[in-house]
Amino acid sequence: MIVPRFRLLFWVATVFLPFSILAAVIPSAVFFSIGAVLTLVLTAAADGAFSFGNLSGIQVELPDVVRFSTGKKGEIALRIKNESMKARRLRISLAFPEEIYSLRRELITYLPEESLYSSIQWPCKGLKQGKYNLDKCYLETTSKLGFWAIRGISHVSVEIRVYPNLLVERKNLSALFLNKGVGVHSQRQVGKGRDFEQLREYMPGDSYEDIHWKATAKRGQPITKVFQIERTQMVYVVIDASRLSARTAYYSGNKNLSGEEDNLFLTTILERYITAALVMGLAAERQGDLFGILLYDDRVRCFAGAKNGRAHFNSCRDMLYTLQPKSVSPDFSELFTFIGTRIRRRSLLLFLTNLDDPVLAQSFTKNIDIISRRHLVLVNMLRPAGARPVFSSPSIDSVDELYEKLGGHMLWQSLSETKKILRRLGADFSMLDNESMCTELISKYLSVKKRQIL
Repeated sequence: MIVPRFRLLFWVATVFLPFSILAAVIPSAVFFSIGAVLTLVLTAAADGAFSFGNLSGIQVELPDVVRFSTGKKGEIALRIKNESMKARRLRISLAFPEEIYSLRRELITYLPEESLYSSIQWPCKGLKQGKYNLDKCYLETTSKLGFWAIRGISHVSVEIRVYPNLLVERKNLSALFLNKGVGVHSQRQVGKGRDFEQLREYMPGDSYEDIHWKATAKRGQPITKVFQIERTQMVYVVIDASRLSARTAYYSGNKNLSGEEDNLFLTTILERYITAALVMGLAAERQGDLFGILLYDDRVRCFAGAKNGRAHFNSCRDMLYTLQPKSVSPDFSELFTFIGTRIRRRSLLLFLTNLDDPVLAQSFTKNIDIISRRHLVLVNMLRPAGARPVFSSPSIDSVDELYEKLGGHMLWQSLSETKKILRRLGADFSMLDNESMCTELISKYLSVKKRQIL
């Protein structure tokens, strides 16, 4: 594609208008004026004809996969191949999706002479987690005399992966891991342990509860069981990806957001759950536990068995970051049946779900006894907007605000009743604030390890 540049428009205005007036005023100068105009036309036509192939041999190469963290600045490396190895000015543009933000819509670079490859860095950042594709790179160079802009398309195949940004959450959680002690575990654990280690002869002071009566009868002398701290536990994060998780996560603090920051902070509840799950994976890895993921809506969509290691964490991250909530209601009966059949060993199940719908809360409490007898269940949800006791606010300025607080109190009371029912069924229930959700979740996990509840 070839389009005129400003230089051509300038010379057209400079030549056509004066010589047209000259030919109209002085008839004898008609042939001279026509010659000047034809000279410009032929020059421009020749410039375009000889420069039409200026982009031939120029190809832009991009990496197959580019990884970003949400809201964190990064760069895309472009490698430009110039087969002719001639010096030229090149204008480049990439058609980024709206979820990828860049201050520069285009870049201008100068390809050096006698150089086959040139490299440039394109600064940008991802605003929303997910997977995005780039398939075209737009190029433009100038003709030899600068009258024309020659434009073309270089086909590329780039996959941009925007992962949740865990750096901020890890900074908030750093204090929880500073008291690292001796051995694998970071937290001091209370008690003698529940994992059987060996048998030994009875010693004065041993509890009668620890005597192994069968071994005592067989050997003819008291034999005591010795326990150790359980070193490896299984932790599963169960994430709700149904219709209620598509809502915007509510921040209790006042944030004056605008423009780019709106896209950065106004994330969905599911995205916050995914971030919390990945942070939990990092914490479990540091504590020496096995970590697994289960994601569901009206059926179980993803399941990763509990493992450890960097490869397993990357697999869980790649499985979660592209997921989007579905407009369906969760089927808790099928979910708990799946957990009961697939997770046989006693595990810590951290539910990240939404129980502010009374119908869903009733279905959850009705079916949870399938797993609560075998596993340790901690149910968590983001605190809904305004779900607080009616007298928790210092003042009320209007009638509308009064009714809003009453509605929030009714929602809080309903969730409190759900908490009581779950406690009777052997499960714990908590409402977490958005800003401190990861911190509170990790604190609960470390408390379970410290007290050896699992």
